[in-house]
Amino acid sequence: MIDPDGYRPNVAIVLLNEDGKVFWAHRANQDGWQFPQGGMRTDETPEEAMYRELEEETGLRSHHVEILGSTPGWLRYRLPNRYLRRHHKPLCIGQKQVWFLLRMLADDSRLALDATDSPEFFEYRWVDFWYPVAHVIPFKRRVYQRALTLLEPMASTG
Repeated sequence: MIDPDGYRPNVAIVLLNEDGKVFWAHRANQDGWQFPQGGMRTDETPEEAMYRELEEETGLRSHHVEILGSTPGWLRYRLPNRYLRRHHKPLCIGQKQVWFLLRMLADDSRLALDATDSPEFFEYRWVDFWYPVAHVIPFKRRVYQRALTLLEPMASTG
């Protein structure tokens, strides 16, 4: 699903553990690390998509987490030209995302990166809250900075 402006609706998940560290995962078959994220289906709300993506990418279910908050409205990023799939119609020029901040209520043994037949990640680590901004693929850095700026107050009060 691509909106009229060329953006794919998406959700992103910042998962906090009890130590205030965030879940940072290594993409399968790629060098990149990122937060869990994924596209929304036409019949899903952002929250429904978030829970589906959470389970697909981490194995966690709704009772394993608590929602601390989300970003107001959409945060957008554009894809670099080399990532544009010009043969796909309509053309997707980037993603628009609602970001969710979750507190993990379960222990790490509940994490399962192989919850689906096509895992998104093959390893993870817990990192400091701001670490991902400097270590995500460069074209996503601005949206990561914006999202974490909006979510940080919720992390300290949650």
